Amino acid sequence: MYQKKRYDSSGYKDASGHSFFDTANDPGKKGEYLIYTSLERLDGQHKLLTNVYLPKGDGTTAEIDLIMISETGIYVFESKNYSGWIFGDENTKFWTQSFQSGKKFRFYNPIWQNKKHISILQNHLGLGSEVFRSYIIFSERCELKKMFVRSPEVKVMNRNMLSREIEHDLNSLAIRLSILEINQIHNELSRYALADAATKQAHIDAMKWRN
Repeated sequence: MYQKKRYDSSGYKDASGHSFFDTANDPGKKGEYLIYTSLERLDGQHKLLTNVYLPKGDGTTAEIDLIMISETGIYVFESKNYSGWIFGDENTKFWTQSFQSGKKFRFYNPIWQNKKHISILQNHLGLGSEVFRSYIIFSERCELKKMFVRSPEVKVMNRNMLSREIEHDLNSLAIRLSILEINQIHNELSRYALADAATKQAHIDAMKWRN
């Protein structure tokens, strides 16, 4: 009951449209929810969005896990609620998830994935690249191994490091957006959140076709 009360008190329920049951039983949604609750506790002026289906030039959509719009910029989050050991490099197309059992799985570089999301956002909003920050967030249940990241605007971390890292950025980076601009950007992107079932299915179908 405590977990449900905590869920109901968060803004994630209204922002995502997901029920407590759906979120608790879906690792992806649960990871996004935990990131959202960390972000909504931050001080200062900021707006949050989750599961934004932004249209692309080819008629398909890009699904962006979480976006935070603040005075110091637009923070774009890619959530990976994984376990095991994670091996990756900013310049490598595929990363590896490895388990003690010896099983290994490859997955597409989430930095590249989020870079595409940011490019689509940038073009849609007509803003410069300096406004955007990329955060790749993994579960506390995994260990990041040999993780090489060189771009200063990109951060890869476990979820339990998020509050500290984001607070550092919020307090140290230059002011780039006014309160009015934050609200305008939020209002514009809100049109693409809370997508209907047809939009979500079209996105899934497009992803299957590309794979």
